[in-house]
Amino acid sequence: MEKPVATLDKGAICSAWNYCGQRLAAGSVDGYLSIFDSRDPLSSSFTSSSKFKVHEGCIVKVAWIPPEYGVAVACISEDGTLSIWEELVEGTNPLEWKLCRSFKTSSKVLDVQFSVTQTSLKMVAAYSDGFVKVFELLDPLELKNWQLQAEFQNVIDSVSIVGKASCLTACISWNPQNGEGQESSFILGFNSDTPQLNSPKVWEFDPAHQRWLPVAELALPGDKGDQIYSVAWAPNIGRPYEVIATASQKGISVWRVGSTTDMDGRLSMEKVALLSGHNSEVWQMEWDMSGMTLATTGGDGRVRLWQSNLNGTWHEQATLEPTSS
Repeated sequence: MEKPVATLDKGAICSAWNYCGQRLAAGSVDGYLSIFDSRDPLSSSFTSSSKFKVHEGCIVKVAWIPPEYGVAVACISEDGTLSIWEELVEGTNPLEWKLCRSFKTSSKVLDVQFSVTQTSLKMVAAYSDGFVKVFELLDPLELKNWQLQAEFQNVIDSVSIVGKASCLTACISWNPQNGEGQESSFILGFNSDTPQLNSPKVWEFDPAHQRWLPVAELALPGDKGDQIYSVAWAPNIGRPYEVIATASQKGISVWRVGSTTDMDGRLSMEKVALLSGHNSEVWQMEWDMSGMTLATTGGDGRVRLWQSNLNGTWHEQATLEPTSS
């Protein structure tokens, strides 16, 4: 019989798992962030080790900083404020969390994701006006010292730059692989009232000109205006191509994307599957470590696992139903 790993407080609406430290962070409607730990390394049971106030309003998203840069969590509040909190440990003293940096702008932060590159830690944040900002950590020992590296809109060419946009949500997923000689890249999509911004686009850093370039648009001609709810870039364990999942109202699309650009600076791409099953908005998607199994959850309250067979045909492998005690 399955048993819960952790019991979240009433009002918890978002969470993030720290795979390295085996910890869980959960944000609540009352603005508190809770951290769950396992006191016994051999146990799968987690209890709350810290709980502290992050914001007067609701926390809508949490994300862990990569462990190479310490133990820290980024929180997005309902008013769009982005804050980074770091854990302090001194000898046997109780764990304490301090505010490292708060980002406040006229537009709301909708999503934030981190990536460790060959030279530094990067953070990409998507905003409610349709812009995306890329920040770089200047000092690996100081999580407050972030520098704005780039700011742009999620459009394929500069001619398509749009005016004031209204975006409800945004979704970002970094390329998990940052090997030697491989440039940083991520995929970004919006749920907005502006069709040009919505379609998921792969952005890659061009070191020669120190700028970010759109190298692929993962949408068929008739789907480019579709609102995007989630994106997920699969780990690559040796494939000569990349696999990316995107979710819209039409379902979950699985894309096969080339790993090198052509003469026009574009990546080849092919839509290999359109998965349906949630019959509702897809909230979140995650790949396993091998990049072979995709887990999705949506408005139907179920978690669905998808896999491809040896013939390349995608199918639903399992459905996890919600349980009540």
